[in-house]
Amino acid sequence: MDKITLFLDLLAGMGLGLFYFSGIWWTLRRLPNARRPAFLILGSFALRMTACALVFYLVMDGHWDGLIIALLGFLLIRRVLIRRWGTRPRLQSA
Repeated sequence: MDKITLFLDLLAGMGLGLFYFSGIWWTLRRLPNARRPAFLILGSFALRMTACALVFYLVMDGHWDGLIIALLGFLLIRRVLIRRWGTRPRLQSA
């Protein structure tokens, strides 16, 4: 595979990671006020997992190296978002 394709795979993994982890963040922020929390959690999970499976399948295109690069981009964004958002939950004052 050429370098441009691998770079695009990295960007795809980073974009997918941003979608996935932002989706988790969004879901957890809405959970306390949700009328049906189980539906919110399961729906969010199904959407995020379907998107991940589809994008990783398309990126792979029969070559494992594109998948590995996309996974690295996915994990890189995870690390960036953990540093940005922090690891401890923020307590809201009443």
